[in-house]
Amino acid sequence: MHADTARQTISRSPLVLEGLVKNFGGVTAVAGVDLEVASREVVGVIGPNGSGKSTLFNLIAGMLPMDEGRVWLDGKEVTGQPAWRIARAGLARTFQIPSLFDNISVHDNLMAAAVESGDWKRAPHRAKETMEMLEISHVADNLASELSGGQQKLLEFGRVCMRDPSVILLDEATAGVHPNIRRIMLEAIRRVRDSGATFLVIEHDMEMVREICDRIVVMDAGQVVAEGSFDEIADNIEVQKAYLGRQV
Repeated sequence: MHADTARQTISRSPLVLEGLVKNFGGVTAVAGVDLEVASREVVGVIGPNGSGKSTLFNLIAGMLPMDEGRVWLDGKEVTGQPAWRIARAGLARTFQIPSLFDNISVHDNLMAAAVESGDWKRAPHRAKETMEMLEISHVADNLASELSGGQQKLLEFGRVCMRDPSVILLDEATAGVHPNIRRIMLEAIRRVRDSGATFLVIEHDMEMVREICDRIVVMDAGQVVAEGSFDEIADNIEVQKAYLGRQV
């Protein structure tokens, strides 16, 4: 890509990855990943276990140092910056196992997340709106540790929303949850997307991927092996090989 074109692309897209590489000893977990995510786009990242999906998220979020590559967030390069600085620049993420303050209430978990948003005056109102959106108002005074696993995932997403990020990384947000929790999460993602957020989503639930993702990226052995719509991905021979071990 011509340098001028690259600069225009970076300034236009909330998230741009260029040549991300991560090695663990003799194993290459991420092998030169390039990806651009447009404003208000929901991009799904799928692939077999060990394909590099979670490592990719950790590189983007600054939780692991990359060996090569560059990351831009809202047009500003954040390559090599610590996780807290990247978070303040507008990135938020969830984890496969929710990371909450277990010994304080649902309401106070949301309020604690609002500290980083810089909008403390509106935080109580936003916490109320967030609990209503996620249908957890009835457990506002419960400790986070008292919630079901699905409710904890909703609360973690609520904490992300309270920070008002521009880019959100979701790591298996609906894995193992009750169908009603899944419905609430999908509706909430759509609402937050419509309000301006951009999503990169790791997910094994193919029905969720089909429902929520505008585009799907398939990883295998640390590389992007396919990219496209759900139907395009389902018919792709490289994807079949990655998941089923078929010979091409």
